[in-house]
Amino acid sequence: MVEADEWLHPVEDEINRRYNMYISRLEDIEKSSGSLVDYANGHRYYGWQRDEQMKGWWFREWLPEAKDVYIFGDFNSWQRTQLRLQPNRGVWSIFLPDAMYADRLVDGSLYKLHIHGNNGWRDRIPAYAKRVVQDDATKNYTAQFIVEHPYDWKHDDFRAPKVGELLIYEAHVGMAQEEEKVGTYVEFRDNILPRIKAAGYNAVQLMAIAEHPYYGSFGYHVSNFFAPSSRFGTPDELRSLVDRAHELGIAVIMDLVHAHYVKNYDEGINALDGSDHHYSKSGDAGYQKYWDSMVFDYGKHAVEHFLLSNVKYWLEEFHFDGYRFDGVTSMLYHHFGYVDFDCRERFFDEGVNREAIVYLTLANKLIHEIRPDAITIAEDVSGMPGSCVKPEDGGMGFDYRLAMAIPDFWIKLLKEQRDEDWNIWEMWSVMTNRLPSVRTVAYAESHDQALVGDKTIAFRLMDKEMYFAMDRASENLIIDRGMALHKMIRLMTITTGGEAYLNFMGNEFGHPEWIDFPREGNGWSCKHARRQWSLAENGFLRYALLNEFDRAMIEMVKEYGVLGDGYPYQHLMDEHNKTMVYSHKGLLFVLNWHPTASIPDYELPVPWAGKYTALFSTDEKRFGGLERADIKSEHFTTTHKREDGSEYYTITIYNTSRTGLVLKWEK
Repeated sequence: MVEADEWLHPVEDEINRRYNMYISRLEDIEKSSGSLVDYANGHRYYGWQRDEQMKGWWFREWLPEAKDVYIFGDFNSWQRTQLRLQPNRGVWSIFLPDAMYADRLVDGSLYKLHIHGNNGWRDRIPAYAKRVVQDDATKNYTAQFIVEHPYDWKHDDFRAPKVGELLIYEAHVGMAQEEEKVGTYVEFRDNILPRIKAAGYNAVQLMAIAEHPYYGSFGYHVSNFFAPSSRFGTPDELRSLVDRAHELGIAVIMDLVHAHYVKNYDEGINALDGSDHHYSKSGDAGYQKYWDSMVFDYGKHAVEHFLLSNVKYWLEEFHFDGYRFDGVTSMLYHHFGYVDFDCRERFFDEGVNREAIVYLTLANKLIHEIRPDAITIAEDVSGMPGSCVKPEDGGMGFDYRLAMAIPDFWIKLLKEQRDEDWNIWEMWSVMTNRLPSVRTVAYAESHDQALVGDKTIAFRLMDKEMYFAMDRASENLIIDRGMALHKMIRLMTITTGGEAYLNFMGNEFGHPEWIDFPREGNGWSCKHARRQWSLAENGFLRYALLNEFDRAMIEMVKEYGVLGDGYPYQHLMDEHNKTMVYSHKGLLFVLNWHPTASIPDYELPVPWAGKYTALFSTDEKRFGGLERADIKSEHFTTTHKREDGSEYYTITIYNTSRTGLVLKWEK
């Protein structure tokens, strides 16, 4: 890692220190457990475990500072202090024989733990509970006993997309339906997966899978790490969703939240054994004040075991194809990333959480040992060096990093500058500002920009006009401008921003509404926690035209392997006419960002001699444009001589304003 980057030479000792910490921990794990894969089996030891020899059920929970622990539920008429667990080195356990409980402890039984700790007696949900359900009347959450059976997977041979092919459709199961309600795994499987397939994406990134008490947290305040959210359906219904996605050729990436957990006592794992340092460190070190949640103590081996077991659990039990690790920046730093990363020392000083780096490196090694084709993505805004370098080379082992600066840039540009003041050099710099070793997931906007309090790109461009001027018959300059820039922003992002691409559901066709989850302030309404697919399917509205453009754009990058081609090659930056020209894999991209300057016979340099024909243009009528240039035109090169005798080539085009043109080269 250091040999590949001269900038890291002054901090080689610190990088070696981190690497040695990782190697030391890995060796300890392999010595005690045989392998990292065998170590990550907490879900096969804790919680309910069947014992066929003894004919009954064991229950175990790690509660090192608990004073007394009982288990109770409907199987013992909710008698809190009848069934006492026995402690052994911090692990409390009990055996319930079939002879006494076969007819009472059944699939669907409800239960909780009654724990006496330093914070008194509390009724709690176990950390390894695999299903947690909410009572409709009281709204309280309770663990549910489930008898697990092998799932009949139909598409075990699925493999995730290779590097340079990843096209992610970010989605939320609950708000994916058009009806004003919470959607289900089954509805997503039957109604949404076919849409994703038709749109051309080959991966779906699912948010809010692990159980979370507050729906409006978008799933980021997790309470139960081994329980799929019951508000969307059953564990087997989630499995059927994944299986169906694989049948359609779609990888399923889980949004994994190991950066923090909900601080609630009643639903989550906070102070489960009665101490303030069970899964976290004591005091402020265990609290993320910016998110009002608890953070894990990554250096504690039992916590590491819990999290690595969680990683293995979702891969093996639900056949997820990888993870987008949420909040990696918060994990990597004791200050949670709330500083300016303005110098190299910020990545290597005492503000860095080395124990978190070791955990993330172990997690990536584990994932790729279980599934070599699995995908891991880091949501890290800081740009920690080595995040996408293999562990054996000194890095953390992520496959990709999210290009979080790109959506921030587009929003800033739209908010603060007039179109005519846009600096195309700055645009180019932001889109291509990445190291070759850091595979990047580019995106123009994600769910973050769609929430109440922010705006999607479409809404920033067209605002209220979207509500009454999106029919095809309307003549509206705001809509014309908005649609043109919406397409161009996406085209530039996908062709220059990285080695993979992400889109949040509905944004591809410019979904007009923000996301507002049901809450007290809106009367617990789902009106804005849904997606209006009918807008894109209505033949009278322009949303369908944006949708058609997105499909053509996705098909283009897939057919020509644009994402796997590394950096784009720049040929021209004409600041006066706001025109940039670059190439990728035999394709030439001409983007004219000027609000008014349409230039006939515009001469531009091209990399290869021959004929150029238009693959598509953002200005085509089928995409909602004006089609001011003949899309069927052929452009033949003119050869020029330089003073040194070398040759270069040009073509001429009608360079229309606010247009992205993709030309295909033919010899």
